[in-house]
Formats: sequence, C-alpha cells, structure tokens
Amino acid sequence: MSLIGWRIERAAMSATVEGCQSEEVEFMASAAVKCVFEVDAPLEEAWQRLAEVERWPEWAPHITSVTVSPPGELGPTSSGALQIKRLGRNTFRMSVWEPPVRWEWVGGLPGVRIYYDHRFESSGPAATRLEWLVELHGPLAPLIRPVFARVYGRNLDRAIPRLQEWFRR
Repeated sequence: MSLIGWRIERAAMSATVEGCQSEEVEFMASAAVKCVFEVDAPLEEAWQRLAEVERWPEWAPHITSVTVSPPGELGPTSSGALQIKRLGRNTFRMSVWEPPVRWEWVGGLPGVRIYYDHRFESSGPAATRLEWLVELHGPLAPLIRPVFARVYGRNLDRAIPRLQEWFRR
C-alpha cells in the first residue's frame, strides 16, 4: 500500500520524488495531482467513513477544521469549507455525486477553479482503492499550478499514511 511518486512534467524537464503524482499539461489548460492508494476497508465502509468530512482533521494534519452544509455526511447538495494551515479557508460545493464510487467538489480562488475528484473502487472484500485527482482551470491556473502541485502533493504525502492508519482503527 504505497503511494506513487509525484512528478511535475514540463516540455524538457521531469522530476520524480516519493508521494503523489503531479502533472502539468503541455498547454497549461489544467493541472492534476493524482494519488492512488488503498485503505483496509470494504468499499461501502470506505465511502461512509470518508463522507464524514468533518473528521478529516483526525488524519490530515494540514486541515485544521471542516464545516459542511447541511451538517453531517456529504450528499449531493453539500457545500462547505476546509480550514488549511498557512493557506486559510477553502470553500467547496458538490459537483458530482455517484455513491459509492465517486464524488467531486469544486472550489477555487479568484481566477482559478479547482476540481477535487474522489474515486472509490473495491480491490477485494476488505480493501478499497482510492484515486484522488485535483485539476486547476482558469486564467490564473498556469501561475498557481507549480506551487499548488508541490504544496498539495506534500500535504497528501503526510496525510495518506495517516489516513491508512485511521482506517485500521
């Protein structure tokens, strides 16, 4: 259950380090941070536990608090905010809701829309494969993309092992 390396690709340059995978597309129309990993829980349980977004600070040290509206588990009309250390408040609204295989929420900054896609796939009776994709779109995305990919990738590098341990409790 290891993470795949994150990578920033540009025309003639590529660097790989441990963690999640970050990619810059040639035309800078979007960017992605991609994490693929497994947790020790059946698909329905993995979905149910991760849908308790207000509990994410228990395993994600970069998230200090989460508010969801309506309160409780995520749903097709959910919106909310994550308070991120050193970055501030990041709001989101649900854009795709396909239980128990996928949800996507959209947030952003002025000039940048950020799409956070969460995909779930059974990988056995007691394991679930998770794929998290993050894409940036908009006129300022090319400026923000390199820093965002590095910071977000490092945050996930620290959070994913803690999430995997959280599922073992």
